[in-house]
Amino acid sequence: MKFNITFDRDEDGVWIVECPAIPGCVSQGETREQALDNIREAIALCLEVRAEKGLPLTIETQQIEVAA
Repeated sequence: MKFNITFDRDEDGVWIVECPAIPGCVSQGETREQALDNIREAIALCLEVRAEKGLPLTIETQQIEVAA
């Protein structure tokens, strides 16, 4: 499965990565690569837990355009 993820950095320079399609699926890493590895693991675990609980695996996400 393919998922969109977001990257951000906190005030200490730690990479924060999130999968918007899976509620609560967030991870972090000292480097971008470490954060990417960690979110892959987090996604797999979140999907497993959601399946065990009978929840939908993902929620709907959509891109929209906003004038700025």
